[in-house]
Amino acid sequence: MPQKVRIALDAMGGDVGASVVIPGAAISLTRHPGTEFLLFGDRASIDPELEKHPALKKVSRVIHTDVAVGMDDKPSQALRRGRKTSSMWLAIDAVRKGEADVAVSAGNTGALMAMARFCLRTLPGIDRPAIAAVWPTARGDSIVLDLGATIGGDAHHLVALAVMGSAMASVLFEKERPTVGLLNIGVEEIKGHEEIREAAELLRTLNLPQLEYVGFVEGDGIGKGAADVIVSEGFSGNIALKAAEGTARQMSELLRVALSRTWLTRIGYLLARSAFKELRDKLDPNKSNGGVLLGLKGVVVKSHGGVSAEGFAYAVDVGYETVHYDLLTKINRMLNRDGGALAQAQTAQEAVS
Repeated sequence: MPQKVRIALDAMGGDVGASVVIPGAAISLTRHPGTEFLLFGDRASIDPELEKHPALKKVSRVIHTDVAVGMDDKPSQALRRGRKTSSMWLAIDAVRKGEADVAVSAGNTGALMAMARFCLRTLPGIDRPAIAAVWPTARGDSIVLDLGATIGGDAHHLVALAVMGSAMASVLFEKERPTVGLLNIGVEEIKGHEEIREAAELLRTLNLPQLEYVGFVEGDGIGKGAADVIVSEGFSGNIALKAAEGTARQMSELLRVALSRTWLTRIGYLLARSAFKELRDKLDPNKSNGGVLLGLKGVVVKSHGGVSAEGFAYAVDVGYETVHYDLLTKINRMLNRDGGALAQAQTAQEAVS
Protein backbone atom coordinates (compact mmCIF):
# COMPACT_ATOMS: atom_id res chain seq x y z
CA MET A 1 0.00 0.00 0.00
CA PRO A 2 1.66 3.28 -1.08
CA GLN A 3 2.28 5.91 1.59
CA LYS A 4 1.02 8.60 -0.75
CA VAL A 5 -1.51 8.13 -3.50
CA ARG A 6 -0.52 9.86 -6.73
CA ILE A 7 -3.50 10.82 -8.87
CA ALA A 8 -3.26 11.92 -12.50
CA LEU A 9 -6.14 14.18 -13.55
CA ASP A 10 -7.34 14.93 -17.05
CA ALA A 11 -7.90 18.63 -16.30
CA MET A 12 -9.41 19.24 -19.75
CA GLY A 13 -12.01 16.48 -19.49
CA GLY A 14 -15.73 16.92 -18.92
CA ASP A 15 -18.21 19.58 -19.95
CA VAL A 16 -16.26 22.50 -18.41
CA GLY A 17 -12.78 21.14 -17.67
CA ALA A 18 -10.49 22.77 -15.12
CA SER A 19 -13.17 24.93 -13.49
CA VAL A 20 -14.70 21.73 -12.06
CA VAL A 21 -11.69 19.39 -11.99
CA ILE A 22 -9.44 21.66 -9.88
CA PRO A 23 -11.96 22.59 -7.15
CA GLY A 24 -13.11 18.97 -7.13
CA ALA A 25 -9.55 17.81 -6.49
CA ALA A 26 -9.26 20.41 -3.72
CA ILE A 27 -12.37 19.02 -2.01
CA SER A 28 -11.06 15.46 -2.22
CA LEU A 29 -7.69 16.58 -0.82
CA THR A 30 -9.40 17.75 2.39
CA ARG A 31 -10.70 14.19 2.84
CA HIS A 32 -7.45 12.48 1.83
CA PRO A 33 -4.48 14.67 2.81
CA GLY A 34 -1.98 12.02 1.73
CA THR A 35 -2.50 12.69 -1.95
CA GLU A 36 -0.35 14.16 -4.71
CA PHE A 37 -1.71 15.31 -8.07
CA LEU A 38 -0.45 15.45 -11.63
CA LEU A 39 -2.62 17.89 -13.58
CA PHE A 40 -2.58 17.47 -17.35
CA GLY A 41 -3.98 20.30 -19.44
CA ASP A 42 -3.71 23.92 -20.53
CA ARG A 43 -1.83 26.02 -17.95
CA ALA A 44 -3.86 29.05 -18.94
CA SER A 45 -6.95 27.31 -17.57
CA ILE A 46 -5.35 25.37 -14.70
CA ASP A 47 -3.14 27.99 -13.03
CA PRO A 48 -5.90 30.54 -12.23
CA GLU A 49 -7.95 27.77 -10.62
CA LEU A 50 -4.96 26.51 -8.63
CA GLU A 51 -4.36 29.98 -7.21
CA LYS A 52 -7.74 29.70 -5.50
CA HIS A 53 -6.67 26.50 -3.72
CA PRO A 54 -3.23 26.94 -2.11
CA ALA A 55 -3.26 23.56 -0.34
CA LEU A 56 -3.88 21.77 -3.64
CA LYS A 57 -1.22 23.82 -5.40
CA LYS A 58 1.41 22.65 -2.88
CA VAL A 59 0.85 18.99 -3.74
CA SER A 60 0.29 19.38 -7.48
CA ARG A 61 2.43 19.45 -10.59
CA VAL A 62 1.06 20.83 -13.86
CA ILE A 63 2.02 19.21 -17.16
CA HIS A 64 1.00 21.49 -20.00
CA THR A 65 -0.81 20.41 -23.12
CA ASP A 66 -3.36 22.33 -25.15
CA VAL A 67 -4.72 19.19 -26.84
CA ALA A 68 -8.05 18.02 -25.46
CA VAL A 69 -10.35 15.16 -26.46
CA GLY A 70 -13.76 16.51 -27.39
CA MET A 71 -16.87 15.10 -25.75
CA ASP A 72 -18.25 14.31 -29.21
CA ASP A 73 -15.07 12.78 -30.66
CA LYS A 74 -15.29 9.19 -31.83
CA PRO A 75 -12.81 6.83 -30.13
CA SER A 76 -10.92 6.36 -33.41
CA GLN A 77 -10.65 10.14 -33.84
CA ALA A 78 -9.46 10.58 -30.25
CA LEU A 79 -6.75 7.95 -30.70
CA ARG A 80 -5.64 9.41 -34.00
CA ARG A 81 -5.54 13.05 -32.88
CA GLY A 82 -4.86 12.77 -29.18
CA ARG A 83 -2.50 9.85 -28.76
CA LYS A 84 0.61 10.91 -26.81
CA THR A 85 -0.46 14.56 -26.82
CA SER A 86 -3.92 14.99 -25.24
CA SER A 87 -4.55 15.57 -21.55
CA MET A 88 -6.53 12.31 -21.40
CA TRP A 89 -3.77 10.20 -22.93
CA LEU A 90 -1.03 11.78 -20.81
CA ALA A 91 -2.97 11.13 -17.59
CA ILE A 92 -3.41 7.46 -18.50
CA ASP A 93 0.20 7.17 -19.67
CA ALA A 94 1.38 8.48 -16.30
CA VAL A 95 -0.14 5.33 -14.77
CA ARG A 96 1.60 3.13 -17.33
CA LYS A 97 4.94 4.78 -16.58
CA GLY A 98 4.49 4.42 -12.82
CA GLU A 99 4.40 8.19 -12.31
CA ALA A 100 0.82 8.01 -11.00
CA ASP A 101 -1.19 5.31 -9.25
CA VAL A 102 -4.52 6.15 -10.85
CA ALA A 103 -5.92 8.36 -13.62
CA VAL A 104 -9.28 10.16 -13.30
CA SER A 105 -11.12 11.74 -16.21
CA ALA A 106 -14.57 13.21 -16.80
CA GLY A 107 -13.97 13.13 -20.54
CA ASN A 108 -15.50 11.23 -23.45
CA THR A 109 -16.27 7.68 -22.27
CA GLY A 110 -15.55 5.94 -25.56
CA ALA A 111 -12.27 7.77 -26.00
CA LEU A 112 -11.22 7.08 -22.43
CA MET A 113 -11.90 3.38 -22.81
CA ALA A 114 -10.08 3.19 -26.15
CA MET A 115 -7.05 5.07 -24.86
CA ALA A 116 -6.91 3.16 -21.59
CA ARG A 117 -7.14 -0.17 -23.37
CA PHE A 118 -4.53 0.82 -25.94
CA CYS A 119 -2.12 2.33 -23.41
CA LEU A 120 -2.45 0.01 -20.41
CA ARG A 121 -3.58 -3.24 -22.06
CA THR A 122 -5.95 -5.72 -20.49
CA LEU A 123 -5.38 -8.37 -17.84
CA PRO A 124 -4.94 -12.00 -18.98
CA GLY A 125 -8.30 -13.53 -19.90
CA ILE A 126 -10.03 -10.16 -20.30
CA ASP A 127 -11.09 -9.29 -23.85
CA ARG A 128 -12.73 -5.96 -23.02
CA PRO A 129 -12.66 -3.81 -19.90
CA ALA A 130 -15.82 -2.67 -18.15
CA ILE A 131 -16.99 0.28 -16.09
CA ALA A 132 -17.99 -0.84 -12.60
CA ALA A 133 -19.51 1.36 -9.92
CA VAL A 134 -20.94 1.09 -6.44
CA TRP A 135 -24.74 1.43 -6.63
CA PRO A 136 -26.69 2.36 -3.47
CA THR A 137 -29.63 0.01 -2.86
CA ALA A 138 -32.31 -0.67 -0.28
CA ARG A 139 -30.07 -3.33 1.29
CA GLY A 140 -26.79 -1.42 1.22
CA ASP A 141 -24.54 -1.27 -1.84
CA SER A 142 -24.07 -3.39 -4.95
CA ILE A 143 -21.48 -3.45 -7.72
CA VAL A 144 -23.03 -2.90 -11.16
CA LEU A 145 -21.15 -3.45 -14.43
CA ASP A 146 -20.80 -2.80 -17.34
CA LEU A 147 -22.12 0.76 -17.24
CA GLY A 148 -21.22 1.67 -20.80
CA ALA A 149 -17.59 0.84 -21.58
CA THR A 150 -18.52 -1.34 -24.55
CA ILE A 151 -21.71 -2.51 -26.23
CA GLY A 152 -22.76 -6.13 -26.55
CA GLY A 153 -20.77 -9.22 -25.66
CA ASP A 154 -20.91 -13.00 -25.77
CA ALA A 155 -21.41 -15.35 -22.84
CA HIS A 156 -17.70 -15.46 -21.98
CA HIS A 157 -17.63 -11.67 -21.75
CA LEU A 158 -20.60 -11.68 -19.35
CA VAL A 159 -18.93 -14.36 -17.22
CA ALA A 160 -15.75 -12.27 -17.18
CA LEU A 161 -17.80 -9.32 -15.93
CA ALA A 162 -19.29 -11.54 -13.22
CA VAL A 163 -15.85 -12.67 -12.05
CA MET A 164 -14.38 -9.15 -12.06
CA GLY A 165 -17.43 -7.70 -10.33
CA SER A 166 -17.39 -10.38 -7.65
CA ALA A 167 -13.69 -9.79 -7.07
CA MET A 168 -14.38 -6.10 -6.58
CA ALA A 169 -17.31 -6.84 -4.27
CA SER A 170 -15.25 -9.27 -2.20
CA VAL A 171 -12.67 -6.54 -1.61
CA LEU A 172 -15.03 -3.62 -0.98
CA PHE A 173 -17.75 -5.51 0.91
CA GLU A 174 -15.44 -8.06 2.59
CA LYS A 175 -17.52 -11.00 1.37
CA GLU A 176 -15.88 -14.33 0.63
CA ARG A 177 -18.44 -15.33 -2.03
CA PRO A 178 -20.54 -12.41 -3.29
CA THR A 179 -23.88 -13.10 -4.93
CA VAL A 180 -24.12 -12.35 -8.66
CA GLY A 181 -27.17 -11.79 -10.86
CA LEU A 182 -27.53 -11.18 -14.60
CA LEU A 183 -29.68 -8.19 -15.59
CA ASN A 184 -32.48 -9.43 -17.81
CA ILE A 185 -36.04 -8.67 -18.92
CA GLY A 186 -37.44 -11.40 -16.65
CA VAL A 187 -36.38 -13.94 -14.06
CA GLU A 188 -37.54 -16.98 -16.04
CA GLU A 189 -34.78 -19.06 -17.63
CA ILE A 190 -36.34 -18.79 -21.10
CA LYS A 191 -36.21 -14.95 -21.09
CA GLY A 192 -33.53 -12.79 -22.70
CA HIS A 193 -31.00 -12.98 -25.51
CA GLU A 194 -29.15 -16.19 -26.23
CA GLU A 195 -25.89 -14.74 -24.86
CA ILE A 196 -27.48 -14.02 -21.48
CA ARG A 197 -29.04 -17.48 -21.25
CA GLU A 198 -25.74 -19.10 -22.23
CA ALA A 199 -23.86 -17.03 -19.61
CA ALA A 200 -26.38 -18.14 -16.98
CA GLU A 201 -25.80 -21.79 -17.93
CA LEU A 202 -22.03 -21.31 -17.74
CA LEU A 203 -22.23 -19.72 -14.30
CA ARG A 204 -24.46 -22.53 -13.02
CA THR A 205 -22.23 -25.22 -14.52
CA LEU A 206 -18.93 -23.76 -13.32
CA ASN A 207 -20.17 -23.08 -9.77
CA LEU A 208 -17.12 -20.87 -9.26
CA PRO A 209 -15.74 -20.55 -5.70
CA GLN A 210 -15.37 -16.76 -6.24
CA LEU A 211 -19.10 -16.11 -6.53
CA GLU A 212 -22.61 -17.42 -5.97
CA TYR A 213 -24.79 -17.09 -9.02
CA VAL A 214 -28.42 -16.32 -8.03
CA GLY A 215 -30.08 -16.07 -11.46
CA PHE A 216 -31.64 -13.33 -13.55
CA VAL A 217 -32.46 -9.93 -12.04
CA GLU A 218 -35.00 -7.51 -13.51
CA GLY A 219 -34.39 -3.76 -13.64
CA ASP A 220 -36.19 -3.05 -10.38
CA GLY A 221 -34.01 -5.63 -8.65
CA ILE A 222 -30.97 -3.37 -8.86
CA GLY A 223 -32.44 -0.85 -6.43
CA LYS A 224 -33.77 -3.64 -4.24
CA GLY A 225 -30.24 -5.02 -3.81
CA ALA A 226 -31.16 -8.39 -5.32
CA ALA A 227 -27.46 -9.34 -5.53
CA ASP A 228 -24.06 -8.04 -4.47
CA VAL A 229 -23.08 -7.84 -8.15
CA ILE A 230 -25.38 -7.07 -11.09
CA VAL A 231 -23.96 -7.91 -14.52
CA SER A 232 -25.09 -6.41 -17.82
CA GLU A 233 -23.55 -5.67 -21.17
CA GLY A 234 -22.72 -1.98 -21.56
CA PHE A 235 -25.72 -0.83 -23.60
CA SER A 236 -28.34 -1.99 -21.09
CA GLY A 237 -26.16 -1.09 -18.12
CA ASN A 238 -25.74 2.51 -19.24
CA ILE A 239 -29.48 2.91 -19.86
CA ALA A 240 -30.18 1.54 -16.37
CA LEU A 241 -27.68 3.99 -14.87
CA LYS A 242 -29.05 7.05 -16.66
CA ALA A 243 -32.66 6.06 -15.88
CA ALA A 244 -31.83 5.68 -12.18
CA GLU A 245 -30.01 9.02 -12.07
CA GLY A 246 -32.86 10.77 -13.84
CA THR A 247 -35.39 9.26 -11.46
CA ALA A 248 -33.32 10.34 -8.45
CA ARG A 249 -33.21 13.93 -9.70
CA GLN A 250 -36.94 13.87 -10.42
CA MET A 251 -37.71 12.56 -6.93
CA SER A 252 -35.54 15.25 -5.36
CA GLU A 253 -37.31 18.00 -7.32
CA LEU A 254 -40.78 16.62 -6.54
CA LEU A 255 -39.85 16.44 -2.86
CA ARG A 256 -38.57 20.02 -2.90
CA VAL A 257 -41.75 21.32 -4.52
CA ALA A 258 -44.03 19.35 -2.19
CA LEU A 259 -42.24 20.55 0.94
CA SER A 260 -42.43 24.22 -0.06
CA ARG A 261 -46.08 24.22 -1.10
CA THR A 262 -47.73 25.38 2.18
CA TRP A 263 -46.68 26.70 5.57
CA LEU A 264 -47.66 23.35 7.13
CA THR A 265 -45.31 21.42 4.84
CA ARG A 266 -42.55 23.92 5.58
CA ILE A 267 -43.03 23.34 9.32
CA GLY A 268 -43.02 19.60 8.69
CA TYR A 269 -39.74 19.95 6.82
CA LEU A 270 -38.16 21.86 9.69
CA LEU A 271 -39.24 19.17 12.15
CA ALA A 272 -37.83 16.36 10.00
CA ARG A 273 -34.95 18.24 8.41
CA SER A 274 -32.26 15.67 9.27
CA ALA A 275 -34.32 12.83 7.79
CA PHE A 276 -34.96 14.78 4.59
CA LYS A 277 -31.25 15.61 4.32
CA GLU A 278 -30.39 11.92 4.60
CA LEU A 279 -32.93 11.10 1.90
CA ARG A 280 -31.63 13.89 -0.36
CA ASP A 281 -28.07 12.63 0.05
CA LYS A 282 -29.11 9.11 -0.93
CA LEU A 283 -30.89 10.46 -4.02
CA ASP A 284 -27.93 12.62 -5.10
CA PRO A 285 -26.25 11.03 -8.18
CA ASN A 286 -23.13 13.15 -7.55
CA LYS A 287 -22.40 11.12 -4.44
CA SER A 288 -22.33 7.89 -6.43
CA ASN A 289 -20.03 9.34 -9.10
CA GLY A 290 -16.94 7.49 -10.25
CA GLY A 291 -16.76 4.22 -12.17
CA VAL A 292 -13.65 2.02 -12.13
CA LEU A 293 -12.47 0.65 -15.48
CA LEU A 294 -11.99 -3.01 -14.55
CA GLY A 295 -9.83 -5.41 -16.54
CA LEU A 296 -6.87 -3.12 -17.23
CA LYS A 297 -3.25 -3.36 -16.11
CA GLY A 298 -3.68 -0.09 -14.29
CA VAL A 299 -6.35 1.92 -12.50
CA VAL A 300 -8.53 4.40 -14.38
CA VAL A 301 -11.68 6.07 -13.00
CA LYS A 302 -14.42 7.59 -15.15
CA SER A 303 -16.39 10.56 -13.82
CA HIS A 304 -19.59 11.85 -15.34
CA GLY A 305 -18.91 14.76 -17.66
CA GLY A 306 -21.53 17.16 -16.31
CA VAL A 307 -21.02 16.87 -12.55
CA SER A 308 -20.29 19.68 -10.11
CA ALA A 309 -16.98 20.09 -8.31
CA GLU A 310 -18.44 18.13 -5.38
CA GLY A 311 -19.45 15.36 -7.76
CA PHE A 312 -16.00 15.22 -9.35
CA ALA A 313 -14.49 15.06 -5.87
CA TYR A 314 -16.32 11.78 -5.29
CA ALA A 315 -14.74 10.34 -8.45
CA VAL A 316 -11.33 11.39 -7.15
CA ASP A 317 -12.22 9.71 -3.84
CA VAL A 318 -12.97 6.48 -5.73
CA GLY A 319 -9.54 6.69 -7.36
CA TYR A 320 -7.86 7.26 -4.01
CA GLU A 321 -9.64 4.38 -2.29
CA THR A 322 -9.05 2.00 -5.21
CA VAL A 323 -5.31 2.54 -4.84
CA HIS A 324 -5.28 2.83 -1.05
CA TYR A 325 -6.91 -0.60 -0.69
CA ASP A 326 -4.81 -2.09 -3.51
CA LEU A 327 -7.92 -3.14 -5.40
CA LEU A 328 -6.13 -3.96 -8.66
CA THR A 329 -3.75 -6.48 -7.05
CA LYS A 330 -6.56 -8.11 -5.10
CA ILE A 331 -8.81 -8.39 -8.13
CA ASN A 332 -5.98 -9.92 -10.19
CA ARG A 333 -5.38 -12.41 -7.38
CA MET A 334 -9.06 -13.34 -7.34
CA LEU A 335 -9.15 -13.77 -11.11
CA ASN A 336 -6.28 -16.23 -10.98
CA ARG A 337 -7.37 -18.12 -7.89
CA ASP A 338 -8.09 -21.86 -8.17
CA GLY A 339 -6.65 -22.22 -11.65
CA GLY A 340 -8.19 -19.08 -13.07
CA ALA A 341 -11.94 -18.58 -13.23
CA LEU A 342 -11.82 -16.94 -16.65
CA ALA A 343 -9.81 -19.80 -18.13
CA GLN A 344 -12.42 -22.21 -16.77
CA ALA A 345 -15.21 -20.16 -18.32
CA GLN A 346 -13.49 -20.06 -21.71
CA THR A 347 -12.89 -23.83 -21.66
CA ALA A 348 -16.50 -24.47 -20.67
CA GLN A 349 -17.86 -22.22 -23.45
CA GLU A 350 -15.64 -23.90 -26.05
CA ALA A 351 -16.92 -27.27 -24.89
CA VAL A 352 -20.53 -26.34 -25.57
CA SER A 353 -19.85 -24.41 -28.79
